[in-house]
Amino acid sequence: MSDKKIVLAFLSCVCFMLSALQAQEMDFEAYNPTSTLVVPGNEVKKAKFPFIDVHSHQYRMPDQDLSELITAMDSLNEGIMVNLSGGSGEKLVGSIANINKNYPNRFVVFANVDFEGASDAEWTQKAVAQLEEDVKNGARGLKVYKSLGLRNKDSDGKRLAIDDARLDPIWAKCGELGIPVLIHAADPKPFWDNFDGDNERWLELKTHPRRKRTDTDPAPWEQIIGEQHHVFKKHPNTNFIAAHMGWYANDLQKLSELMDEMPNMNVGISAVIAELGRQPQNAHKFFVKYQDRILFGKDSWKPEEFPTYFRVLETNDEYFPYYKKYHAFWAMYGIGLQDDVLKKVYYKNALRLIPGLDTSLFPMD
Repeated sequence: MSDKKIVLAFLSCVCFMLSALQAQEMDFEAYNPTSTLVVPGNEVKKAKFPFIDVHSHQYRMPDQDLSELITAMDSLNEGIMVNLSGGSGEKLVGSIANINKNYPNRFVVFANVDFEGASDAEWTQKAVAQLEEDVKNGARGLKVYKSLGLRNKDSDGKRLAIDDARLDPIWAKCGELGIPVLIHAADPKPFWDNFDGDNERWLELKTHPRRKRTDTDPAPWEQIIGEQHHVFKKHPNTNFIAAHMGWYANDLQKLSELMDEMPNMNVGISAVIAELGRQPQNAHKFFVKYQDRILFGKDSWKPEEFPTYFRVLETNDEYFPYYKKYHAFWAMYGIGLQDDVLKKVYYKNALRLIPGLDTSLFPMD
């Protein structure tokens, strides 16, 4: 063998050893193997029935080109988008003007209340009056951000609890006006747990460290969630939609107990499809039992991610990938909902809870 060939062989051996060494030292974040399992199944790129996305955020709607959204919505079979980031006052009026001018039956907006600095009865009266004005101007519901309970402070600089008595007239007014309250309280429980190898959200907390919480930052998870449930119980005439299934999609037995206890509690499935997709039989039973109180929602507007939702809800496919590893490092399974249940989740429950939606966009059999 020539000297040149010997050198090349040596370099090839060194490269192989370095590659093997790098593979052994690979960080967990980079480990994402391609499954070798071969099972039947197909991606569902378009929902079987038109659906209402009750959990979307469009922050530029007053001056946004809605035709771009419509193109994507049509490709997914999305009938109506609910923009939860409608704001209040002039911003809300601008969004509704843009909708009415271009696509009056395809978008609706929810109003938002600025809870920061809540103080006395005068503050409460102004907040209620503004909400009434927003609804008069076209808002179809109230969206409450997780900042209430996590970050909002009252006029004394103290954490504003979700069940603070100064807010009761707002929840009561929603019931009086016949509009739902879609509320996001706290975040997933593991964000409060120890940041160690036993935490199922370890990768998410490592890549998004600002999401980590403690019992003093700002309060225990159980306390914040309990405040939300206290509001539900205090206002039985108001319909509430707990965003992200109230963070109990990983414990459907507990969520079932809560929904039995609070008949005015509905749930949206936004951002928790990964929890449902790993317990197909259990999730199927839950959806059948509470088929009149579950609503479709996605949260972040990324059309390429919707097919995972469709596939979980509509099929019996096995072991297919989820789109965001740091949310879920496990595979998905379809829960195979029958058509009558699927229609309720996709649009019928939203039509019942949200006033003034165009029913002609959906099959009403």
